[in-house]
Amino acid sequence: MLLAVPAVLMGLLAWILHGRDGEFNRFGPPLLGIFPLIVMFLVTSVATLRERTNGTLERLLTMPLAKAEFVMGYALAFGFAAVIQAVVVSGLSFGLFGLHVSGSAWLLVLVAVLDAVLGAALGLSLSALASTEFQAVQFMPAFILPQLLLCGIVIPRSQLPTVLHWLSDVLPMSYAVGATQQLGASTTVTSEFLVDIGVVAVFVAAALVLGTATLRRRTR
Repeated sequence: MLLAVPAVLMGLLAWILHGRDGEFNRFGPPLLGIFPLIVMFLVTSVATLRERTNGTLERLLTMPLAKAEFVMGYALAFGFAAVIQAVVVSGLSFGLFGLHVSGSAWLLVLVAVLDAVLGAALGLSLSALASTEFQAVQFMPAFILPQLLLCGIVIPRSQLPTVLHWLSDVLPMSYAVGATQQLGASTTVTSEFLVDIGVVAVFVAAALVLGTATLRRRTR
């Protein structure tokens, strides 16, 4: 499911937009970053919470293991899964589904990987705020869906009302989508693209630091 869901969603998008001149090439790049981000966020938050509620986390933390080491271990495991997921979805999108971008396809794959890692990092950090799997799932509409509306897919961020534009400036998905849109529209690597991927990388690091800070040694 981890690999299949984003691939199926991209395939469904390609099917829906088949025959519409350039529409898949317009919407495909942003969603190529969003789908892995969302799936990895949901899987990581629920899986980490399950580790906490079944006692695995508490047993691990009885070992001489620093919280940062524990978080980095989980981040590497989920990050590896995120890389595989993003590469599979990107390969199918550019191959079977016929996605084309003005910029480098390999850079778009890199952005998709970074977005998937961002989703895993966010899920890892926010799972500490939930006490049940149901609460973890609720983070999807509470944290992810507003970002979908403000990230620039519905309308360009520059056309948002001022307050909403300011809010979009502090949301990670805005920069994840912005990087893919830059590659879809420009044949060169722009300064905006570099800023966007830099901000996404900062959000990944910040999420891991937050996950370390909120990790409790006692789970019950």
